[in-house]
Amino acid sequence: MDEAPGWTAIDAALTQIYGRTPPQHWATLLSWRLGGPDPLDGVSAYAREMPVPHWHYVTYGFSELSENAEESGWGFELTFRLTRSADETEAPVWPANLLQNLARYVFGSGNGFGQGHYIDANGPIAADRPDSQVRALAFTEDPELRTIATPHGRVVFLQVVGLTSEEHATAATAGDAAAILDLLATRYPLLITDIDRSSLLATS
Repeated sequence: MDEAPGWTAIDAALTQIYGRTPPQHWATLLSWRLGGPDPLDGVSAYAREMPVPHWHYVTYGFSELSENAEESGWGFELTFRLTRSADETEAPVWPANLLQNLARYVFGSGNGFGQGHYIDANGPIAADRPDSQVRALAFTEDPELRTIATPHGRVVFLQVVGLTSEEHATAATAGDAAAILDLLATRYPLLITDIDRSSLLATS
């Protein structure tokens, strides 16, 4: 019997894209349920070459699709795509920390994320890049992983996308991030986040 059907379901979805390529993985040492600081069981990052070099991060722990679980969890996992230089071989750790921080918010507040949601990060999403204009986040279905059906419920892979403060303000005015994400998709395939970019709404 599979003792971790949720983990297996996520791995199966990733295998469709990455085959047996091993990811870089950050595992949680002490479970949140046992008093540890990190709600997620782990975060993996895959190096991608196409359509442009980038890192693809994927969480384990929101969906909680365990045969022994009383509930199916939040029904989603988070992903994040970050630009990568062609010779970069080690994935930056800060996106994994960002995803754990988002998990702390969800597990602590009881509020989940969904398609079209957006939040102000109250500062650069990359803590070591204080000059970055990317200071907010939007959520949309991952364009490759999308949504999977498992014996224990549906899991939506929600991609976290970096927004500038100006783009976030526009999303807030509209009450939905869809228009901003559509604009970003014309410049950044697969909605890859570039923390060095300026607002696409900036006027000359």
